[in-house]
Amino acid sequence: MDYSPVWMRRDYWESLCHRWATGPWQERSQAAKHNRAAHLEKNVHTSGSVSYATHSQKLRHELKRAPTFRKLFDRTHKRKGTHDYVSESARTIVETYDRTIADRYVEASP
Repeated sequence: MDYSPVWMRRDYWESLCHRWATGPWQERSQAAKHNRAAHLEKNVHTSGSVSYATHSQKLRHELKRAPTFRKLFDRTHKRKGTHDYVSESARTIVETYDRTIADRYVEASP
């Protein structure tokens, strides 16, 4: 609690620390930690500490428009260099998404 971020008001920091120390918060934290450890294949995103929103903002700047779901998903779920998806689950999501989009929009186009 002594090392608050410089950009946050001290009273906000202290209230967060007190909240994080409560029983229910600690129980949820331990459950999440257990789930992450039990399902390693689900924790292989390539984003690191960069948030999804930040990736979206960077991609928007690069493309000069809002990124599609697929572009943003690829940015956060493909390995750098090889461009392989980080897991079979990610590949399945993309395949399902592509089929859904094709079914929904290809039939309507001439």
